Amino acid sequence: MRVDAHQHFWFYSEEEYGWINEAMAAIRRDFLPADLFPLLAQSGIDATVAVQARQSLAETEWLLNLAEEHDWIAGVVGWVPLTSARVEETLEALATRPKLKGVRHVLQGEADEFMRREDFHAGITLLRRYSLTYDVLVLERQLPAAIQLVDRHPQQPFVLDHLAKPLIAAQELEPWRRHIRELARRPHVDCKLSGLVTEADFRAWTIHDLRPYVETALEAFGPGRIMFGSDWPVCTVASNYSRWVDAVRDYVSELSADERESILGGNAARFYGLDVSGRSHEVERA
Repeated sequence: MRVDAHQHFWFYSEEEYGWINEAMAAIRRDFLPADLFPLLAQSGIDATVAVQARQSLAETEWLLNLAEEHDWIAGVVGWVPLTSARVEETLEALATRPKLKGVRHVLQGEADEFMRREDFHAGITLLRRYSLTYDVLVLERQLPAAIQLVDRHPQQPFVLDHLAKPLIAAQELEPWRRHIRELARRPHVDCKLSGLVTEADFRAWTIHDLRPYVETALEAFGPGRIMFGSDWPVCTVASNYSRWVDAVRDYVSELSADERESILGGNAARFYGLDVSGRSHEVERA
């Protein structure tokens, strides 16, 4: 099975998606399941994980509703108010929604001190009780704080989004590479091959520009803890869907068949506990 472990949906509004700047003007519109499904079929992707793009319980509920309507949306990484004194009530209510597989907070928009807040850690501590994973969205300069975060929760499954957004356009490997190798020493942390094209030159990137960063991740985490993700539709400011899928297939082409299968789907299914049995490219239901 082929799983895209990281994609988004939204009804666009400038107020709610202010992070979409002028350079990303092409994605200032709605992106819905009907837009993505043909791209999945074209690239041979069987299932996806829809990831939050707004810090809103309403969005989490909406994504879960979409997942119930479309079998190929195999899981949702939503947002919950982890720092709230009532977060356990929220998690208890969401426990009835089996496609909720993980939680994410937009840490890249917070000061590093947020990752040291005791109320934030208290919220993360609750996630294992509900069999929920945590997606770590940070910038490369935040990796030391992210390492401290995951060290506080050695039994909690974490996955690093977008390889912590290395400075690809500037062709800087250090200190990102050193920090990635250190983070990868934690066996409870996986990572996603996603979001890299938007850290490179939007118009001129090549697979060779990204290769040192992908190879660092493969060396550090190994093929058993890396999963493919598209970051669609954000990726479309720099690449169409199939081009990124083809790039990832090129990066893993020298691995064994089992290792390729793991990166392109098996690891995501394991990490998120996805039910992807019997998925196929059937005609999408109206």
